[in-house]
Amino acid sequence: MMQNPTIHFVDSDSRSRAEHARLAYSLGSHAEVYADCEELCLSRPQSGLILICEDMLGGDVDALFRQLERAEIFLPVVIAAREPNLESVVDAIKGGALYYLQLPLRREQFAAILDQLMEEAEAHLSARRKLIEARQRIAQLSKREKEVLDWLASGCSNKLIARHLSISPRTVEIHRANMMDKLGADHAAKAVRLWLEAELPSAHEEDTDTKEDMQDLRRIG
Repeated sequence: MMQNPTIHFVDSDSRSRAEHARLAYSLGSHAEVYADCEELCLSRPQSGLILICEDMLGGDVDALFRQLERAEIFLPVVIAAREPNLESVVDAIKGGALYYLQLPLRREQFAAILDQLMEEAEAHLSARRKLIEARQRIAQLSKREKEVLDWLASGCSNKLIARHLSISPRTVEIHRANMMDKLGADHAAKAVRLWLEAELPSAHEEDTDTKEDMQDLRRIG
């Protein structure tokens, strides 16, 4: 668990930033304040926790995480709002936020939550780093290599991948070899694990036709 963590407050309201900073210091933590996300990204903090006011997001949590990723900031993010609604909370957590708080922050409540947050932050940070690293490595692949990996992660053989992509099994083998070389994977399981860690949406949905095709190919040999 992090001791005396730095809390990075992002809020356009200067009075609110000052209040949050005083609260953090009263709890034994260090505080850094930013007027907007651009200022945060220029600072590029590498430790602690980011607490950002929902008003700064413009309703787009995904855009925030893309911005942080471009700045190579992988810290846990907590979003806060004065009147949070269920849809916003769900979107924030799905988008990658560690927690969602209601403003104004109360000292006793925030102290209890902060302990919980810091216990979860290291695991969250590790998972976030793995996700970003996996996505960066997969981004090196060509469109066809990504398609091969996508189908491979669905459990398809080279023959079945060839059928889905309307190419020859030999061409699949070439794309698969290039894909694994770029990913630094010495066997298929490592490549598939990277795909799963990246949490990328599949370009296809596994359906009954896929399962039937696999059964047909087993019969054909």
